[in-house]
Amino acid sequence: MRARKLLTVSVVLATGLLGTAACGAGDSDGASGGNVTMSFWHNATTGPGKAFWEKTAADFQAANPNVTIKLQSIQNEDLDGKLQTALNSGDAPDVFMQRGGGKMAAMVKAGQLMDITDGISDATRKVVSEGSFKAQTIDGKVYAMPVAVLPGGFFYSKDLFGKAGIAQPPTTLADLRSAVDKLKAAGTQPIALGAKDAWPAAFYYYFFALRECSTNTVTETAKNMTFDDPCWLKAGQDVQAFAATQPFNNGFLTTSAQQGAGSSAGLLANHKAAMELMGAWNPGVIASLTPDQKPLPDLDWFPFPSIEGGAGEPGAILGGVDGYSCSAQAPKAECTAFLNFMLQTSVQEEYYKAFQAPPVNSEAQGAVTEPHLKSVLAAYNKAPFVSQWLDTVYGQNVGNALNTAVVNLLAGKGSPEDIVTAAKTAAKRS
Repeated sequence: MRARKLLTVSVVLATGLLGTAACGAGDSDGASGGNVTMSFWHNATTGPGKAFWEKTAADFQAANPNVTIKLQSIQNEDLDGKLQTALNSGDAPDVFMQRGGGKMAAMVKAGQLMDITDGISDATRKVVSEGSFKAQTIDGKVYAMPVAVLPGGFFYSKDLFGKAGIAQPPTTLADLRSAVDKLKAAGTQPIALGAKDAWPAAFYYYFFALRECSTNTVTETAKNMTFDDPCWLKAGQDVQAFAATQPFNNGFLTTSAQQGAGSSAGLLANHKAAMELMGAWNPGVIASLTPDQKPLPDLDWFPFPSIEGGAGEPGAILGGVDGYSCSAQAPKAECTAFLNFMLQTSVQEEYYKAFQAPPVNSEAQGAVTEPHLKSVLAAYNKAPFVSQWLDTVYGQNVGNALNTAVVNLLAGKGSPEDIVTAAKTAAKRS
């Protein structure tokens, strides 16, 4: 990614410059000299993603015979809770997936993460932009290795759009509403939504907030946690108005996001719905749920539409950079060596193939061929502002409150005002 790119968490939390690089993966002078066993938690439970981590661990062990890596794959929706329990009990895994933002800041404050700044190799810094490292930086110290660029937007079926007479992907909210109407008229469920898992439903509130709120409001709210700006209420009203057009699949409140053919990703994978608002990990999930378990051939992508009169910067995008952290008690030389190993170009190319997601390594990005992923990278590269997902930026308490309040709104059990109240109440407990 371009060096000028700054994610929300970097604006809020990062200061100072990154430290100098130390030894890279497999360097003998970085080894402890004895046998080491490390536990590794990730969220790829099936298919090519799970196989990728198994092969990556095996390849690293082959290059570092003194290291044994014990893998544990955990369902994405269960990972945060299990990880927090393990961290709080002092029995954390040595290496684990890192969401970043306020969640990472809380771990740093509690002394649960390793500062890996001086363990990042020169080879890694050569292929990863400073902006991507800033997403994992607090007070000038790097606490996670970035692995993938995962902006959000609408993944859609070109075939279903074509059959409904939609010639171009929507660029405005009016266009999106028109597309919904055309898809309904063609007998197609317009938008798949896995609201059972809450966070996919909240994506709508997050994106409407990004369009209604200024960049300064989004970033400053991470500091003051007041949610007093009227834009937060307006975003909830936008969600309510859009939901009133009934754009989502039948039974969306009880639909999961990524588990099985009946999930929201599965509906898109099997042409039962035309589009889904999701992060850039979605193509890999969709591919695992098609009848032949291969990438959906007519898949494409467009960014969340603009909103007339909103204070947000046109082209601003939600998403960010996924990474992996070492726990504070992990063996530093071996753990940082493994993180550097993940960033090697050949490994990152395999990551892209396994997950169908854009890798963070600039050299490996050259292997991306799919039009939808090229569109994702193009939008990310030209975005004037990139924010991590708001439940990540504002921390777990506020994030969970927002997610629940949005689902209540969609279920007819809450109001836009309730979303703001929930965020304020949770912020006081943070």
